[in-house]
Amino acid sequence: MTPQLLFERLWQQYLSVTPSAEAIHQLLGQGEAIINDHIALRSYNLPGQGIAAFAQHLLALGYREGGSYHFANKHLDARHYEHDDERLPKVFISELQVESLSESAQQLVRGLAGQVSGELYQQPSVLFSGRPWQLSYAEYQSLLSESEYAAWLAAFGYRANHFTVSVNHLSGFDSLEQVNQVLRDAGFTLNRVGGEIKGSPAVLLEQSATLADKVEVSFSDGSYTIPACFYEFARRYPATDGKLYQGFVEASADKIFSSTDTSQQ
Repeated sequence: MTPQLLFERLWQQYLSVTPSAEAIHQLLGQGEAIINDHIALRSYNLPGQGIAAFAQHLLALGYREGGSYHFANKHLDARHYEHDDERLPKVFISELQVESLSESAQQLVRGLAGQVSGELYQQPSVLFSGRPWQLSYAEYQSLLSESEYAAWLAAFGYRANHFTVSVNHLSGFDSLEQVNQVLRDAGFTLNRVGGEIKGSPAVLLEQSATLADKVEVSFSDGSYTIPACFYEFARRYPATDGKLYQGFVEASADKIFSSTDTSQQ
């Protein structure tokens, strides 16, 4: 597995549940290649299944650990990983503190996880393996009543939750405001939680995102349409050393998570 193959597999899997992404890619790229700032992966903090289980495969591909983050309101921890090759996207991996859920929800999540062989997590393909467990829509709704993150992960499994366009490398755009205007003019709906632009030049990072596409998902008790993945856009600013800031801002990332919330759809 090479980094290029990994991200191509992740991208194709992402497009399968995010049809708007291809249109946005063409709209902003105008036929040119788009540089990805980062992608994001979600996980549960269960033994052998959390951040470390995913990160081992990135480390084997030459990635190194960047910053670590905590989202108290959403009961999440996260880390990001970066590569010396700046053409490769950073990878932001979060994990849900399963112990923060109610006892019944914990049992449900542990039951899902118990359906999966530990061997899956030893393969790089785990990063794009999709949903490795059986799930009913009733169970999805039960998790959704407590945690959108828990429910989304239960429904979609292991995949890129979003890709992110690097506005710094985008031809023809000088600001994130310009990008957002083009997206709005084309009929795309943006995540407005905390404002369309999260962050500022003062914190060295600005971010915006579409709302997640809705797709039909097969559950054990029927097929239902639910929010899937979204597209993000990031503009970075130079730190005191003159180099572009490479980390993430917790207050902004917290609002980006809301792009998959059913309440925002």
